[in-house]
Amino acid sequence: NGILDQIKAPGCQKVIAILVQAKSRFLAEWRQKDARITESANESKENVKYLNALDRCCGPLYKENPVAMMESVPNLMGVAGMIHSISPYYNTSERMTALCVKITNQMITACKEYVYEKDNRLW
Repeated sequence: NGILDQIKAPGCQKVIAILVQAKSRFLAEWRQKDARITESANESKENVKYLNALDRCCGPLYKENPVAMMESVPNLMGVAGMIHSISPYYNTSERMTALCVKITNQMITACKEYVYEKDNRLW
């Protein structure tokens, strides 16, 4: 949160106070940018929190064979559903679709590696 720390720093706050005193025409634009930066930082924090929860469930997709991997899928989908229902930022169709595509692609990759483990040719 380096940029948020800078915005909240005393030096920056003094400059903003001067802009307020001077009735600067830049103040409205500054407030909009400050709000956008703060909102983006909050979104990032929330996304990291939910994606860390998801990360704990994804281990079997990278470490297990397809049969063992399937045992973790219900829990994984439960966490994804929880993210969709609770997250104020990650619950859009676009983000959930991208998440499901990434999970599916990893499952496919793991299955291909399992099938080709002993021989590079299937037929």
